[in-house]
Amino acid sequence: MPNHFYPVILAGGRGTRFWPLSRRRGAKQVLALDGPRTMIQQTAARLGKLAPPRNFWVITNQELRPLIRRQLPRTQPRQIIAEPAGRNTAPAIGLAAFILLRRDPAAVIGMFPSDQVVRDEEKFRNIIAQAATIAAAGENMVVLGIRPTRPETGYGYIESSSETSHAVLRVRRFTEKPDSARAAQFLAAGNYFWNSGMYIWSAATLVSALREYLPETAKLLEQIAETYGTSRFEKTFRHLYPRCQNISVDYALAEPRSARGEDSSNLFCIPTDVGWGDLGSWAALYEHRAAALPAGGNVIQSAGSFALDASGNFLHSPHRFVAAVGVKDLVVVDSGDALLITTRDRAQDVGKVVKHLEENKRNDLL
Repeated sequence: MPNHFYPVILAGGRGTRFWPLSRRRGAKQVLALDGPRTMIQQTAARLGKLAPPRNFWVITNQELRPLIRRQLPRTQPRQIIAEPAGRNTAPAIGLAAFILLRRDPAAVIGMFPSDQVVRDEEKFRNIIAQAATIAAAGENMVVLGIRPTRPETGYGYIESSSETSHAVLRVRRFTEKPDSARAAQFLAAGNYFWNSGMYIWSAATLVSALREYLPETAKLLEQIAETYGTSRFEKTFRHLYPRCQNISVDYALAEPRSARGEDSSNLFCIPTDVGWGDLGSWAALYEHRAAALPAGGNVIQSAGSFALDASGNFLHSPHRFVAAVGVKDLVVVDSGDALLITTRDRAQDVGKVVKHLEENKRNDLL
């Protein structure tokens, strides 16, 4: 399986909710937010035992490609592909599928976001290997589901039904981000999982699904893939890719496939308890880092600190001494040229700061 398994890391996002550290030329996936290695380096490292370096692919953007090349020196430079325009996850993974199917008809693709954390990496790799075996056995799509621990409204949900074997579940339907009431119902029901965004399928299965559900985009991607490795690729890519539909894998492929009915959709979910975290905001990073602290602990990244009657704060000012007195649940991030001050429960709104900066043409802060 390793010779036919291809990890495809999606690293094209801007990470606007991690402003002011995340910028166009240094988005969160190339930042060391959780230890000495960057998020994309951690992602590649945990997958390294599943496939040789020559099988790794990265889909990113023009601004980040040079930095990713330096951070992932073992990945073939021509396999770090920079989109000429962002078109969400379906065209990104679809392009990889069309290219890989031409190179290896037995290819099995794992789709991995570049900004997630996993504590139990050995167990994670075992689950991926199991998923790859299922994907190679037919026109099967496998998604990794995370058992919810709270009524989270920021994730999509997977409703599971009958168990097949070895704790693999059939998927009944996908539900995009619910309101708090529905999220509470899903949590209580016990057969719902958070959608991790990690999918495993054969290149042939993915290409077939794209042709069925996104026929126009599939034609464009196939034309681009036909030129890969030739002098015509860059020009064709720039010309055709922006015409692809801007849509996620969840909306484009998973939801329509689940509508077939669970017995004919060939959609499977593997419950994945590996200490998973989706670092989508400063609040999420606080929760991840604070898991090792006493309840209400402060996460402080600074050149010395003092805390008095302060709890639940995320404070980042690596070149300054930080004193926190009588404050609770704050997020304070100092990037040198900008200062973010918010609360953990409003951390999802940090992206609105970026929108304000764009509208006011503050490119120096973007």
